[in-house]
Amino acid sequence: MPALNGGPFERGEHALFVDRRGRRYLVVLEDDERFNSHIGHFAHGDVIGEPEGSWIQTSRGHLLLALRPTMGDYTRLMPRTATVVYPKDLGGIVVAGDIFPGASVIEAGCGSGAVTIALMRAVGPRGFVHSYDVRQDMVDRATENVAAAAGPTGNVCIELGEVSEALARRGESGQAVDRVVLDLPEPWEVVPHAVGALRPGGVLVSFLPTVLQVRDLSEALKTSGRFAVVETTESMVRSWMVANRSVRPDHRMVGHTGFITSARLCQPRPASPDGEG
Repeated sequence: MPALNGGPFERGEHALFVDRRGRRYLVVLEDDERFNSHIGHFAHGDVIGEPEGSWIQTSRGHLLLALRPTMGDYTRLMPRTATVVYPKDLGGIVVAGDIFPGASVIEAGCGSGAVTIALMRAVGPRGFVHSYDVRQDMVDRATENVAAAAGPTGNVCIELGEVSEALARRGESGQAVDRVVLDLPEPWEVVPHAVGALRPGGVLVSFLPTVLQVRDLSEALKTSGRFAVVETTESMVRSWMVANRSVRPDHRMVGHTGFITSARLCQPRPASPDGEG
């Protein structure tokens, strides 16, 4: 659990070590453990009690910068059982889904918990994220990663189950949700259930790896007659190397990872007087 007061490093929390080449190492600080790598070793005790931003020297004389991991650092390096959603896409999902403080969100599937962590931070203590997955190993891994990233929290629940059934129960009970966030291979099957569970004007947002899946989802959203402003985007990130008088783009970039599709729930569109759609 990260220390929110910016105090010194404590045992049991995550620390991020960055070497001179920008390589990152995520560890949990323990009294009797040592950090070991090709650039040397040092005791975790050398870090515990030190302020964030300290420089730690290894046995081979290399310096490592000790920081607390950001959400982006943690989601890239955390243990996983599925392909992790990149930070660039986490930001896109939060913005496209208009995830706001106090929002009620239903998510599926939780995977390793990267999207769940982003959602629970965005909704804040007054909001709530209810996450579902059909695989117990995913539920277990996401639960562990969320707890490691945020500590005990009352604004998230991760459980085994079908999201379509959960949305149907919401619709029957009249407990509408603000947002539905899907990271599923066939999200179009969820669309009819989302209609009954979302509040008027609510947002459905989906993350998909292939354009054929996007086509099927977009068609389902449009033909349902209850969704409008259907939009699909993707983002690509290229870092730059800036050193002295040498400024150039990096040789590698994070290119295509997936498509983000969002849509707004609306009332059925009335027929136009002139007969046009």
